[in-house]
Amino acid sequence: MGLLTIISDVMLENEESEEEEKHYSISSLKRRDKKCFTCRHCGKDFIHKESLEIHMRIHTGEKPFTCDQCGKSFAIKSSFKYHMMIHTGEKPFTCDQCGKSFTQKSHFNDHMRIHTGEKPFTCDQCGKMFFRASDLKRHMLVHTQEKPHSCSLCGKSFSHLQNLQVHQKMHTGEKAFVCFECGKPFITASTLKEHQRIHTGEKPYKCSHCEKRFSQLGYLKTHERIHTGEKPYKCSHCDKRFSQSGSLKTHERIHTGEKPYKCSHCDKRFSHSQNLKTHKRIHTGEKPYKCSHCDKRLIQSQHLKTHERIHTGEKPYKCSHCDKRFIQSQHLKTHESSHTGEKPYKCSHCDKRFSQSGSLKTHERIHTGEKPYHCTACGKSFSQSSSLHRHTKNNHSK
Repeated sequence: MGLLTIISDVMLENEESEEEEKHYSISSLKRRDKKCFTCRHCGKDFIHKESLEIHMRIHTGEKPFTCDQCGKSFAIKSSFKYHMMIHTGEKPFTCDQCGKSFTQKSHFNDHMRIHTGEKPFTCDQCGKMFFRASDLKRHMLVHTQEKPHSCSLCGKSFSHLQNLQVHQKMHTGEKAFVCFECGKPFITASTLKEHQRIHTGEKPYKCSHCEKRFSQLGYLKTHERIHTGEKPYKCSHCDKRFSQSGSLKTHERIHTGEKPYKCSHCDKRFSHSQNLKTHKRIHTGEKPYKCSHCDKRLIQSQHLKTHERIHTGEKPYKCSHCDKRFIQSQHLKTHESSHTGEKPYKCSHCDKRFSQSGSLKTHERIHTGEKPYHCTACGKSFSQSSSLHRHTKNNHSK
């Protein structure tokens, strides 16, 4: 029966016009291959002539299906059908776990794996598992190191064309996706979608180990490493490992000495953008964190948290050698050194050692002559903040 089909196809092919032969070529009888129709542009084979005709639209650019609502055109009828659901709002596939709805069954199936934890696609190089085949395909480029798409403006290379297109918008400044709640613009639709969850409060990603939920899949993955203990990112300079790539990047700057973030008010530089942001508040005087018990305002959220323990009496840090408790972890660390006698901080100018980094920093000013604390009334400088405070109280207080 297969042979008769092939012979029949050959007879039909001979009857095709010369123009059509430019696009289609049939495999020989000797191949006895089911894929009979071959694209003359890229060599891809197809079982059905109709499939080749649809494929040819990639090369010709033909998009015969046009939306009468917005004018967008499509090469494939099914893509056009799914697009129309955007206008109609139709989402026929609904998750019975969280109520989220989808226009396509494939997207629904992908989503359900978040709840079931199923990861059917496994990397044969490292064993890492993925929810979707597309995620595995993208991951494989990590092993091949292949980055065929390069930016013409800065030379940066990317493994995916889509990533290059997003990157190029950074150069053009194009932010076509705008939040209707607050007006904030975004480069991609996906980042806008993630941002909008701030307004809606939606947290579709639930931890499989506890009840915690997250607005982004990346946050969930990072959180779950607390439960699993997984630290996939290893420092190339030492044996330290991290659960987040960003933490590794920041850590490696300790080895390289890189401080890419410079203060616009002074020459101080930082290895972490958040440290720069916090430092700038010294210049601007901004104190965004207000105590709920008094009127005191703080520069950092952690400082607020620590300060509020004065009001609540909370002392979460307990000494492992005695029953003494502390408000701050640093105070505990300093106290425990009195039990152990440990002095890990050594002066780079002499042999003196200290149990606290702050004490070392203050001591080294004796060698450097640095006096960073200035009196605003008379201009006198001091190496310690306590000395400045004492001077102001004795000489300038009314």
